[in-house]
Amino acid sequence: MHNERASERGSASVEQAGLVALVALLLLAAIAAVAAGGKIDAGRSLAGAISKRIACAPRLPDACHHHPLVPAYGWPLARLARALAPSPLAKPGPSGLPLVPVDFRYCRRESCAVAAGPHLTASRRRTTTFTEIDDQRRSRGWVELTYWLYRPGLGWEQKSRRATEADVEAARNVPVLLQDDPALVPLETLPGRNHYDFPASERPPWQWNIAGRYPGWSS
Repeated sequence: MHNERASERGSASVEQAGLVALVALLLLAAIAAVAAGGKIDAGRSLAGAISKRIACAPRLPDACHHHPLVPAYGWPLARLARALAPSPLAKPGPSGLPLVPVDFRYCRRESCAVAAGPHLTASRRRTTTFTEIDDQRRSRGWVELTYWLYRPGLGWEQKSRRATEADVEAARNVPVLLQDDPALVPLETLPGRNHYDFPASERPPWQWNIAGRYPGWSS
């Protein structure tokens, strides 16, 4: 049964790829016709829009310029996560240097986490916070947001916020931008999150405890 399902998935992928290729060819022909009629700028604009759509479709969440919070939680909770995000405060590391939260995928040493301002390290890395959301609004009337902050040498710090539907509504106009600091990374859609190696003193409490939002891709 497992082999049959795998075969079906493989077949579907091939069929989807073929369909995308066919649509792309048809659209290129249409663009060529527009350009041949003298509307070169229109053809180029159409080509750009089409290429973006084709690139975005199979590569969610980031390729379409949406913040990763949006496909992970939806717009209302993405805005709430941004509104309640804790400030990336510096704390003394083992060597005494002031360390801010960073992205463990790119920084595991104190030297790249030394504070140099409210949003950057001395090595010009952005402050980063990882997020986890448990939406219990339907059953209990609240949503719990957990923020995980990593500082090399200090390990993980957990900060939790509990919000009501009124809080979600109050955050409806909060912008969710890719350039905002601290950078927020949803653990539910972080590929390979359970397989990163850490020393025992820095092992994430969340590892193997968070269900993926995209089963088979983010687990």
